[in-house]
Amino acid sequence: MKNIFRYAVADFSASVVVFLVALPLCLGIALGSGAPLFSGIIAGIIGGIVIGTLSGSQLSVSGPAAGLTAIVAAAIIKMPAYEAFLLAVIIAGVIQVIFGFAKAGVLGDYVPTSVIKGMLTAIGIILILKQIPHLIGYDADFEGDYKFIQKDDGNTFSEIFTAFNKITSLALIIGFASLGIQILWDKVLVKKSKILQLIPAPLIVVLTGIGINELSKGSSFILSKDQMVSLPVASSMQDFFTFFIPPDWSQINNTTVWITAITLAIVASLETLLNIEAADELDPYNRVTPTNRELKAQGIGNIISGLLGGLPVTSVVVRTSANVGAGAKSKLSAISHGILLLLSVAFIPSLLQRIPLSALAAILIYTGFKLAKPSIFKKLYQKGLDQFIPFIVTVVSIIFTDLLIGIIIGIIVGLFFVMRSNFKTALFIVHDKDKYLFRLRKDVSFLNKPIIKAKLEKVPANAFVLIDISRADFIDKDVIEVINDFMHHAHLKNIKVEIKKSQVKKDHQLIVESKENIELFETV
Repeated sequence: MKNIFRYAVADFSASVVVFLVALPLCLGIALGSGAPLFSGIIAGIIGGIVIGTLSGSQLSVSGPAAGLTAIVAAAIIKMPAYEAFLLAVIIAGVIQVIFGFAKAGVLGDYVPTSVIKGMLTAIGIILILKQIPHLIGYDADFEGDYKFIQKDDGNTFSEIFTAFNKITSLALIIGFASLGIQILWDKVLVKKSKILQLIPAPLIVVLTGIGINELSKGSSFILSKDQMVSLPVASSMQDFFTFFIPPDWSQINNTTVWITAITLAIVASLETLLNIEAADELDPYNRVTPTNRELKAQGIGNIISGLLGGLPVTSVVVRTSANVGAGAKSKLSAISHGILLLLSVAFIPSLLQRIPLSALAAILIYTGFKLAKPSIFKKLYQKGLDQFIPFIVTVVSIIFTDLLIGIIIGIIVGLFFVMRSNFKTALFIVHDKDKYLFRLRKDVSFLNKPIIKAKLEKVPANAFVLIDISRADFIDKDVIEVINDFMHHAHLKNIKVEIKKSQVKKDHQLIVESKENIELFETV
């Protein structure tokens, strides 16, 4: 009972952090998508409460995703109305549920670990770079825009240079004070007091930011409305329910709706699978999330989000990493953050509007630093270039493109090194004077054909060759053909050849012919 209480306290503390991180991101992604602002909040609530409950992941947090912003924005423009887009979200959810029953979740297991680590590190760097302008008071770009090329034709770096020419003094003070509080809290204060461990540093950061801003009123140091959290405020409970928009079922035969639905289902599912892999990588308890169950949970979440007027949802790295960093132990944190979103926008929206964006930027920057510590680069480098190169390529690709494109590039590079490793280990050759050993190991693919052929042809006359195929799990037919061809003409150079056979399996045969006889060698 004591452990349950301790975990409950830790999870609630973490949920406050995730709530503070999620609030501006939900609003920013809705703004960047061209959707009603409250649609982002709805998606955040559904991602927390519904998906948090149904998911098998203990630490993943779902909500509106920055990776879907461009797709959503383009789709809304093409639709006759926003209500038609909501129908596409519902259909996408149904498709995701089908993916789950079809066991498509296995696709996430094929992403190399070095690529997943690269994704997490890249997200950390992007958080730092993208939040620097908000930290110093330049809020031209919306929260949650993580693409390198921005809507205003600027990019991540040009935005920073512009920001330094438009610094707001009070935002700068709040931002640096917020960073200082988090560093002091984590490195010094929580180590001296067990009580302080239960209080999340981001909550102190937000309260401090509100306090500094309130004290500055009446002075020349002020923050504009654009530099504060902005969300719809209902004048009554009846007015609040008007924020929830029903879908337009009459658009069910609209081709654009179906194309959008299929696109959303595929992209959202890929992002979720990648983020779930990342969440498991971050989990200090190394728990493994059932991916097919996750796809079903995400599908149900999208169905409900579409029914209520929300944006499509996926598992999200930023909120998940903030959740892990805040000390969450179970899914109670994700669920609680959804409840906090619902209660806060329903009952205290005016209080939320007093939060400076620079304080929230400091929280995200500190989260980003935890994801992209220099020690991570050092550890990957020490593991070897076959791990470090896919890692660094993934990091750079994501920073200069976007999440999905960067991941695809990283996977391609990662697969190259996997193939290269298999290529090197598949064939072992050693010789002593006129005796040669060719040992085929593991999977011998057609990629090994040229080197096997070249090495066999270099065997000098009057030599003895032992071809050991007993350790091979698979031998490509092209390689079998090369060996057979060598056996056909080996006698012309007076080369004696023997083959060490493995256990018999009748479905794969290596036929070796010579002048004297025809022998049947069967491979595993």
